[in-house]
Amino acid sequence: MTQVAFHFNVEDRLHHSCRLVRKGIAAGTSLVVSGPWDVLDQFDRALWALSATEFLPHCRASDSDSLVQKSSVLLCESLTGIAARDVLVNLGQTAPDGFEVFPRVIEVVSTDEAERGPARLRWKHYAQAGSELVKHDLGARAAP
Repeated sequence: MTQVAFHFNVEDRLHHSCRLVRKGIAAGTSLVVSGPWDVLDQFDRALWALSATEFLPHCRASDSDSLVQKSSVLLCESLTGIAARDVLVNLGQTAPDGFEVFPRVIEVVSTDEAERGPARLRWKHYAQAGSELVKHDLGARAAP
C-alpha cells in the first residue's frame, strides 16, 4: 500500500520540495518529482539555487539512460515508462496516473486557496485508491 504524506500550509511550495529532495538524497533515497513542465523548470532552477556549496543530482526523464540511472532525482511530467523509486513528490494539480507503484508519495500544498482545492481532490483520490494518508501541518509549527 502506498503511503501518501500531505505537507500542507507550506509557505513556499518549491523551496519546501527542494528541502525534501535534499533530505532524501542525504538519506540515500531515490526520488521522482512529477508535475507540469513549467513547474518542473522552476523546480530545476530552485534546486540549483538552494545552496551555493552543494549539488543535488537530478535530471529529466528525457535525458540519456545512463544519466537517468545515475541521478538520485528524476524530473518527469508523466509516470508512463518511469521505473518506481523510493519516493514520488507530486507538484501537479492532480494525482499522477501510476502513483501506486511508489511506496511513498509526498504532496506539498501551500496556503494558496488555488492550490488547496485541487489538493482536497487529490486527498479524496488517494483515499479512494486505498492509500495510507498522513497529514503534516507545517503552519502549526509557525504558530506561537
